[in-house]
Amino acid sequence: MLKRIITAAILIPAIVALVYLGPSWLVAVVAAVVGLLAIREFFKLTSQMGLRAFWLWTMICAALLFYSQWLSGIAVVQTLGSGTEIISNEGMGSYLTPGVVFLIFMLGTAVIGTASRVALADVLPAIAASSAALLFIAWPFSYLVRLDGTLPAGPVLVLFALAVVWAGDTAAYFTGKSIGRIKMAPALSPKKTWEGAVGNIIGSLIVGFIFARWQNGNLAAWLIAATLANISGQIGDLVESAYKRGAGVKDSGAMLSGHGGMLDRIDSLIFAAPVVWLAAGWLVQSRM
Repeated sequence: MLKRIITAAILIPAIVALVYLGPSWLVAVVAAVVGLLAIREFFKLTSQMGLRAFWLWTMICAALLFYSQWLSGIAVVQTLGSGTEIISNEGMGSYLTPGVVFLIFMLGTAVIGTASRVALADVLPAIAASSAALLFIAWPFSYLVRLDGTLPAGPVLVLFALAVVWAGDTAAYFTGKSIGRIKMAPALSPKKTWEGAVGNIIGSLIVGFIFARWQNGNLAAWLIAATLANISGQIGDLVESAYKRGAGVKDSGAMLSGHGGMLDRIDSLIFAAPVVWLAAGWLVQSRM
């Protein structure tokens, strides 16, 4: 427990400062590094299940995905005299959208699977593991990058997503330890309880209340967004538990002292990030 507290005390202020004060490109780089480390741990889990992915190609495409989300976030809207709006991206890769990255990944994976010396019996499992890494880790997590750069309130919304997960996890831990009795998903995570899940949501609701006051926004909008993001985050936590149980391990890694691996640390955020992105327009409008 002490290691968890020390690690959190060091990382949380650094992350908050990065998101709130740092440029969008730096946030994108750090998020990409975190995402790639999580994918690396994911591939260790899949290899223990006999699924050996096309790891290098997947890593390259994941990095491109984060870059494409950053480009989408810094889109420039130019209004012509007739009222027509032209949306363009600055810098190289103007046409490198997430959809294009997925197309590149698909074609490249097909070429590697059919033209390389990989045994035919290993091609489909490799494609499955590679696709799962891109679809269930890199793509949803990369929405933090897009969220950070798209709106003037982007950094605030990224902090909101982070705080929803952090507060929820903390509340769930202490609630579960003190009054947790009813097992939530014993086959996936024996220590998780329904009491802890309720405490998780309450912790996130407190965050929603604080951010609504801070941003002078509609309280209902922020509370609903916090609840939906929290539930998605809890689902993400259970999904990652399924990965680990399938591989027969307790943690995805040991990178963060007291917290396990990188994938352990961001599993809830992976699923919560796109939910906050979807709610972003509503939350920003609620401030008006």
